[in-house]
Amino acid sequence: MRGPAGFLLCLLLLVVPRCTEVAAQGDEPDPKMPCAKWMGGVPGYPGHNGLPGRDGKDGRDGLKGEKGEEGAQGPKGDAGAMGNRGVAGFPGAPGVPGMMGQKGQKGEAAFVQRSAFSVGLTEKPPAPNIPIRFTKIFYNKQGHYDTSTGKFLCNIPGTYYFAYHLTVYLSDVKVSLYKKDKAVIFTYDQFQNNNVDQASGSVLLHLSSGDEVWLQVYGNGNNNGIYADNVNDSTFMGFLLYPDSDDH
Repeated sequence: MRGPAGFLLCLLLLVVPRCTEVAAQGDEPDPKMPCAKWMGGVPGYPGHNGLPGRDGKDGRDGLKGEKGEEGAQGPKGDAGAMGNRGVAGFPGAPGVPGMMGQKGQKGEAAFVQRSAFSVGLTEKPPAPNIPIRFTKIFYNKQGHYDTSTGKFLCNIPGTYYFAYHLTVYLSDVKVSLYKKDKAVIFTYDQFQNNNVDQASGSVLLHLSSGDEVWLQVYGNGNNNGIYADNVNDSTFMGFLLYPDSDDH
């Protein structure tokens, strides 16, 4: 072959053995050599994103952080159930001798039931076998003693104290204290001529509402020597000691 084409073919045959020898001497050809692999093809398109990898293992706990700021106070919760009664505490130490404690607050006054009378004799001598009418009033604020009948009427059930103190003059005295038409106690005093004597008696009685108590000359005979004037008195009295409780 002659001409330019033949010349190029001869030149190519001379270069190929040289390139093969150089490539056998190392894996990577020298880029400065005529047969270096620097003439690549057109760059390809980027590949698609790969799938996410699996989660790694948990790391170790880090150092404890600083204490944060206190948060705002929350709303008040519902009251809890009452707990069990606690164990009694030890007794306190005794107070200092001579030191008075503080005065407590004034309490409300309790309602007190009252019933009392104190009367004296004005008519003389009293008639026998009927209630003696003591018409001189020393005390009868509640009005429980009736001067028209000579009887005390119980308005407050409870325990009462009754007493009488009689001046004896001109004749003997025999009197009884009655409760509900029944003689309870007797008092007898024998008159001494030219002398003024005294007779007395007292008793505790339990009365129910509506019970009556009075004094009267007892028996048939001249035993009504009860006396009273400007300087001598014969008296009858009674008062409530304490009322019955609700469960009496």
